[in-house]
Amino acid sequence: MAFQDSYAVSTPVDLRIRKLDLLYEYSRLPQWLILLSAVLVCFLVWERVEHTLLLGWLALILTLTLLRNLLTSRYRNSPPEARLKSSWRALFYLGNMLTGFAVTYIQIGLVPLDTFSLQAPTYSLFTGISLCVSIIYASRFLAFASFLLPAWLPTIVFFLTRSNDSTSAYWGVMAITLFCCILLAGAFINRSVTRALHADDRNLALLARLEQAHEQAKALNEQLSTEVQHRRRAEQELLESHEALEERVKQRTAELEDISRALRSSEDRLNLAIEASGLALWDWDLASDRVEHSQLETIFGLQPESQPTMLGDLRPHLHYRDIDTVRNALISHMKDQDTPYHLEYRVRHTDGHWLWVEDTGRAIERDDSGRVLRMIGTRRDISARKLHEEQALLAATVFEASSEGIIILDHRLHVLAVNRAFSDITGYAGHEVVHSLLERIAQSMDKSDYDKLVSTLKSTDRWQGERTGTRRNGEQYPQWLQLKVVRDERGKIIHYVAFFADLTVHRQNEEQVRYLTNYDPLTQLANRNLFTQRLNEATGRARAGNRSLVLLHLNLDRFKQINETLGHAVADLLLQQIALRLGEMDQTDLVARLSADEFVILIEQQLERQQLEDLATRLLEEVRKPLQIGVQELVVTASIGISQFPNVARNGLHMITQASQAMHHAKHLGGDNFQFYTHLLQSYSLDRLQLENQLRKALVDAQLVVYYQPKLDLASDQITAAEALVRWQHPQRGLLLPGQFIEMAEETGMIVTLGELVLRQACAQASHWYHQGPVPVRIAVNLSVQQLRQENFSQTVRAILMESDLPARLLELELTESMLLEHLDVVARNIAELQDMGIRLAVDDFGTGYSSLAYLKRFPLHTLKIDRAFVAELEEGAQDAAIVRAIIAMAHSLGLNVVAEGVELESQLEILRDYGCDEVQGYLISRPLPAQAFARLLIDAQQSLPI
Repeated sequence: MAFQDSYAVSTPVDLRIRKLDLLYEYSRLPQWLILLSAVLVCFLVWERVEHTLLLGWLALILTLTLLRNLLTSRYRNSPPEARLKSSWRALFYLGNMLTGFAVTYIQIGLVPLDTFSLQAPTYSLFTGISLCVSIIYASRFLAFASFLLPAWLPTIVFFLTRSNDSTSAYWGVMAITLFCCILLAGAFINRSVTRALHADDRNLALLARLEQAHEQAKALNEQLSTEVQHRRRAEQELLESHEALEERVKQRTAELEDISRALRSSEDRLNLAIEASGLALWDWDLASDRVEHSQLETIFGLQPESQPTMLGDLRPHLHYRDIDTVRNALISHMKDQDTPYHLEYRVRHTDGHWLWVEDTGRAIERDDSGRVLRMIGTRRDISARKLHEEQALLAATVFEASSEGIIILDHRLHVLAVNRAFSDITGYAGHEVVHSLLERIAQSMDKSDYDKLVSTLKSTDRWQGERTGTRRNGEQYPQWLQLKVVRDERGKIIHYVAFFADLTVHRQNEEQVRYLTNYDPLTQLANRNLFTQRLNEATGRARAGNRSLVLLHLNLDRFKQINETLGHAVADLLLQQIALRLGEMDQTDLVARLSADEFVILIEQQLERQQLEDLATRLLEEVRKPLQIGVQELVVTASIGISQFPNVARNGLHMITQASQAMHHAKHLGGDNFQFYTHLLQSYSLDRLQLENQLRKALVDAQLVVYYQPKLDLASDQITAAEALVRWQHPQRGLLLPGQFIEMAEETGMIVTLGELVLRQACAQASHWYHQGPVPVRIAVNLSVQQLRQENFSQTVRAILMESDLPARLLELELTESMLLEHLDVVARNIAELQDMGIRLAVDDFGTGYSSLAYLKRFPLHTLKIDRAFVAELEEGAQDAAIVRAIIAMAHSLGLNVVAEGVELESQLEILRDYGCDEVQGYLISRPLPAQAFARLLIDAQQSLPI
């Protein structure tokens, strides 16, 4: 305030110099704020902007701040007449322009345009500083504009002229909007400050006039002193007359107090009467809309001393559904005096709860035209009555809607009422049993039981139990009956209430539960629970009689694929027919279904080994017979495991375990056979379990490595691709091939993790060869169907390609024909998304799977791989040669690349070359190699090229 203080002691200065004084007075604050903001901006973008540029810009801001502070100090120390020079204004505006250009460089040169997390706080900081500076400089519009225009216009032009950034237009529009807002605000503030300065000049002039008025008042004060003397004499005369008047007032006051006491007494009696009746009185003046209302706090929650209005205060408390009803009732009464105003509606108390009120009133005053001027009436809280009515209605509704029969009896056990469920259950109409004794309804009970029921009921106030009820048509049914006593406040019995339920459905459900506890609902065979009981009983009998017992565990081969391919309905029909065949086999004592496609057969007869083998063979033949299910003809096989008691099993649990192990061994041998349990199987199972645990550990400990088998391009005689093949570097067993652990990985679900590990290693290695040499190589990776069934598999592949920085065209994924026939949306979606990425798709082992070729047009494939079985017989079998030639011709007609695998002889290579095969792989080219050896092979192949 140093500049303004100088005006208090000096002569008035003109408006322009005063504005300039204000600008210099407050110019330090915005400059320091800008410097502070510059430091914050440097902190925010320090990691993203070149430090030299950032520090240079910060040094520029600091220099401007120091120079402007020096300029302000020089201006303050100059005399008022020197401040009239135009150079002060020019220097000030120049500083503003330089500061504005320095600030706008934040958006143009410092903040990265692709980072919203930096743009948002930096632009917000820039906008806040611009707003603060603009407000301070607004007292002088040119000063305001000299900062705002260079600070904003370059930024706006910069954002609006950028076309390669989707967010620049957004920031440009935001900048224009803020610029216009700040510009309008500055203009408004400038006008306000100018007016304030003009007002200040006028105030100084008024101050001078006030001094003159003060002198005049002084003279008038002396005149007033004279008048005061005259008034004092007049007051004395008034005092004497007042004393006489006061005496008369005391007499009148005493009379009024007597009247008031009588009125208060009458009012108290009236209030007591109104309070006892629960009525609230109201008096409505329609001209002013004021309402005099008693019990305001009780009904509305308003303060008793308030004077509410009908429309402004009381109407908002009405329930929205009752507003029209109240309005229509009031209009009807006002139009016709004979129409009473009486209705019930809901109001909301200020604490939030709702009340029902009964409102009655009438018009007592009208003008000449008949318009109502005043109404009076009463309101009463009837919430308790309404609640009682609702409870009675609810009880009646429950009574009629209950699914249980209900009987209301009087104190003599005569029927007073029954509900609809009573009639539905018993067949008796209500009027047929009303006034009857309970004994008639409970006619199926003998006299002694009925008397005992009544005695217990009266002594304990309740009775319940199961009995047999009789319907009107004579049918008996199980019934659950409950009776309760209802007493009055003196403990006297006034009513009985009976509840009963029909237990017929309950009994049926119990029978169904008992059946489902022991039998399989799909096949009607014994389930695991009943089988376990029968097996324990059978082992007990066999042990006691020194006899043998045989258990056969049968499991359908490839049932899971049938279930997933043809659907659950076909699979269920298949299981039913298999169960029917098993149940019709002779020499079987019990056939049970344990789960999905697992059956067990218990034999308590004394059979020799050859007889057991014959029985197992017949079982396999019976299962193998074709099955006609709808339009599908299916041929399924089974694997059977056999366990014997007491030869190898000591109890029933051992028999189940051993038969299961033998069955799995039969399945491991290819299925469609039977195996007897031996002690060697136990060690095999333990070895397999141990290998499974070791494989889980191998996935974590990086024991799995990827080898690469080269593919030779026959057109160029160069290695242009390779197939990634996994190997397990086992710490004890050495290098294991995929056949020793892949099947186990698929059975245990580890194949998904294993497949992703191979894909990551292969992509990383291919990326290395692509970026660092020796030459780019297309890598083919085999997929498991379980991987394709993963919802996010395509996203996983996309992430791996991005992490490894490998072009999608250098990755080829090999699928089997069975995968392409999967009827799952997720499989088709994953394949489509992989193709969209540019990844090549190949069909592995073409011609060995399904005969349908529909998938060739359904999916966007790139490559067909001829199975090694066809290649191996090229020289010996004309049929295989014809198949290979047909596959190549068909693939080329479809625009597909053809790869032959398993090429081991030069003659095979030459035949394939003659047939037009595109690529070959096999031991003739090279065995699968580790990454380093494969790289050396590539280098040698490059060096052998003719220069």
